[in-house]
Amino acid sequence: MAERGASGSGSSGDSLDKSITLPPDEIFRNLENAKRFAIDIGGSLTKLAYYSTVQHKVARVRSFDYSGKDAEQDHEPPYEISVQEEVTARLHFVKFENTYIEACLDFIKDHLVNTETKVIQATGGGAYKFKDLIEEKLRLRVDKEDVMTCLIKGCNFVLKNIPHEAFVYQKDSDPEFKFQTNHPNIFPYLLVNIGSGVSIVKVETEDRFEWIGGSSIGGGTFWGLGALLTKTKKFDELLHLASKGQHANVDMLVQDVYGGAHQTLGLSGNLIASSFGKSATADREFSKEDMAKSLLHMISNDIGQLACLYAKLHCLDRVYFGGFFIRGHPVTMRTITYSINFFSKGEVQALFLRHEGYLGAIGAFLKGAEQDNPNQYSWGENYAGSSGLMSSSPELCPTQRARSGTFDLLEMDRLERPLVNLPLLLDPSSYVPDTVDLTDDALARKYWLTCFEEALDGVVKRAVASQPGSVDAAERAEKFRQKYWSKLQTLRHQPFAYGTLTVRSLLDTREHCLNEFNFPDPYSKVKQKENGVALKCFPRVIRCLDALGWEERQLALVKGLLAGNVFDWGAKAVSDVLESDPQFGFEEAKMKLQERPWLVDSYSKWLQRLKGPPHKCALIFADNSGIDVILGVFPFVRELLSRGTEVILACNSGPALNDVTYCESLIVAERIAAMDPVVHSALREERLLLMQTGSSSPCLDLSRLDKGLAVLVRERGADLVVIEGMGRAVHTNYYAALRCESLKLAVIKNSWLAERLGGRLFSVIFKYEVPAE
Repeated sequence: MAERGASGSGSSGDSLDKSITLPPDEIFRNLENAKRFAIDIGGSLTKLAYYSTVQHKVARVRSFDYSGKDAEQDHEPPYEISVQEEVTARLHFVKFENTYIEACLDFIKDHLVNTETKVIQATGGGAYKFKDLIEEKLRLRVDKEDVMTCLIKGCNFVLKNIPHEAFVYQKDSDPEFKFQTNHPNIFPYLLVNIGSGVSIVKVETEDRFEWIGGSSIGGGTFWGLGALLTKTKKFDELLHLASKGQHANVDMLVQDVYGGAHQTLGLSGNLIASSFGKSATADREFSKEDMAKSLLHMISNDIGQLACLYAKLHCLDRVYFGGFFIRGHPVTMRTITYSINFFSKGEVQALFLRHEGYLGAIGAFLKGAEQDNPNQYSWGENYAGSSGLMSSSPELCPTQRARSGTFDLLEMDRLERPLVNLPLLLDPSSYVPDTVDLTDDALARKYWLTCFEEALDGVVKRAVASQPGSVDAAERAEKFRQKYWSKLQTLRHQPFAYGTLTVRSLLDTREHCLNEFNFPDPYSKVKQKENGVALKCFPRVIRCLDALGWEERQLALVKGLLAGNVFDWGAKAVSDVLESDPQFGFEEAKMKLQERPWLVDSYSKWLQRLKGPPHKCALIFADNSGIDVILGVFPFVRELLSRGTEVILACNSGPALNDVTYCESLIVAERIAAMDPVVHSALREERLLLMQTGSSSPCLDLSRLDKGLAVLVRERGADLVVIEGMGRAVHTNYYAALRCESLKLAVIKNSWLAERLGGRLFSVIFKYEVPAE
């Protein structure tokens, strides 16, 4: 088996190498661990899905066993760090032209090692055409799945798991894609699948949907009539002709019929009165471009009106369009959008999907994996391994548009814990985590992309330094640099590639790329050291606070929170100081803070609230390790506990920059409890509970939180939410509306952002909000 694989791999791999722009092993990643397959073969494109396991490194922290020795020895770190191997699940989706199918199947056959299945789920018209070839090459039995069932299952999956999946097309905007925030309840919706004909399906639940209508006039009609009219046989070339045409040269418009009287009828003179109406009376030849454009409008308007009528009949306002007629073509999305807007008078939106081409393959995979119940998990798009949505400008010629020789990739990681909305969101359906949309804001986009580019050398240096014992750390770090740099260049030219571009998505993409090259926690040693230093300072800080009068202590606690938040290795202004001045500490950070009144200053309102009854339960989202969580957050927590308020302290599930993780917080809390009776009794009596957020991001998406945390928030009746840090309270959630009181606080550690907000470096945000009655 090994010999055949080695020799076979040479031939099929070589043929594949000659025809594509990426090495085959970068396309069919983790293939040797593939467990299950599905395939969707259309008229021109094949979409392959497979489930594999991925082995990567994770940094684990573990408390030392202090039995029989002094736990406070100066040379002892507060905990030990070990790097372990972890196996996680990943879904891979690869899209390629049917011309490559045999070479791809050969490559897959030669690299299958650990597959557990004898069956491959198949859907699409090509599942019949290529059945024998698939069975011969892969030695897997082909089980054919219903096309529409697969489409619906795939659509449900992407809408639930990819926050910026759906978008509207706006032809005169830059960029032309406007992404929508997914509604927490994706049902009901209408799916209009435009293939050869048109199928219209009403989807009511995960498993309940019905075909409610359709038409024989669809993509096949456009292609067929277009070929007769223009002698152009290729679909993409036909669309290219249409993008250059002027339909008014062929169509009869309202103003052609009524002249100036159309205004008295309340009609626009530019409306089409009769498709191809001028061809019957005009004594001249029409251009291929004009005929193709007229035909496109005729088909699109018919489909748009049909979709509108069904949407209104079934009281639905969400209509998703898919099928090969759409396939990301701007010219088809533009005409469908116009038609829907016109016939619904703006009441129904035409929505398109970033991963529309993968729906069938995803659905076929889910059908084959039902015994594993993949829908019980949450999944997240892995930006490091996904191509993203590419620009498909109609100005490009068809050969450029097809990006011949390239494969599109999508990777989805199975998350350890299911994610849900924070129950305290005022309106989950309108919640948008991110404060600034860099897709729309060109000036901010240019700044932040440059900022992340300039920070790349520092990140690479930190990654290498975090693994001093590794012989290949420098090589892997260089691969990380190349991968992330490439992603940043893609986002410069196609800011919509992964949905709405934000500071959060730039940070998350960087974390994904670091993990890809086995740098799970570049700041683990920094955090370990800073946690140790801060723990030694904790008793002195508490003594100083306890010596103050009540009102003076409240301000000192808030200033401590803010000073702690200065210690953010992700901010260049701070990391430069920390690297050049090892003595820079808590008191020095306080000196950096802006004097009151702060840039945003609700402190007086907060102080007044503290003079009232205590809160029932506070949910606090912590930010950084070290001084931030130990000398800033824990004294604040301790004060709330002393008032009779229960506290849920939520920390990241996985590492990001120098943010405190849940596992680190457990050890830190244990060490603090050994020094402080207030924290000790609160932990013992479960009045202080440490929870994980389900996130591994420096930012915070309140619509994708750990389900266990959400349940606890509801059970404990949390009536105060505290969000600290620039990533969680400024880049995200600055405008988040909650159903309870909230406190958003941060120190602005970026000069450009501070100036944009009307402040300066180390300006303070202290935003206390009470929901309207």
